[in-house]
Amino acid sequence: MKLTTRGRYAVTAMLDLALHGKEGPISLADISSRQDISLSYLEQLFAKLRKSNLVKSVRGPGGGYRLSRDDTKINVADIIDAVNESTDATNCGGKGICQNGEMCLTHHLWNDLSTQIHLFLSGITLGQLTQKEHVQSICERQDMEQLAQNEERLALIGLDSGNA
Repeated sequence: MKLTTRGRYAVTAMLDLALHGKEGPISLADISSRQDISLSYLEQLFAKLRKSNLVKSVRGPGGGYRLSRDDTKINVADIIDAVNESTDATNCGGKGICQNGEMCLTHHLWNDLSTQIHLFLSGITLGQLTQKEHVQSICERQDMEQLAQNEERLALIGLDSGNA
């Protein structure tokens, strides 16, 4: 089983939203900037996340996205499933047609692994991840980097605090 960038990016973006969402709706542009994920790719992911009722969009000035429910009620498996990512470790998509249309010797082993991976991811909520010390310190670093980038952009167009 290999989790693709779609699943990794979806979990990363949702964790960013959980960390920053207490401030109000978060724009995809902000998530894109902090997490270095293409804005157009985030738009595609969030369309799927919205269809799965994991996020809600807020229109208008100051709009963006917010979690549709408490971060303790959204687990990583929910996110992976919403973006059609698979935790299947078999070579046959779990169908049991691994070897010339028949089940191979190790099908049940890999199928059981797939089940265990999904159970593991089901047991981890966004709320739990937001409480981890290393997640919080990385979030703080990313926020500082984004603040510095914003100040640099303003200085380039002559809107730094010295000109106000």
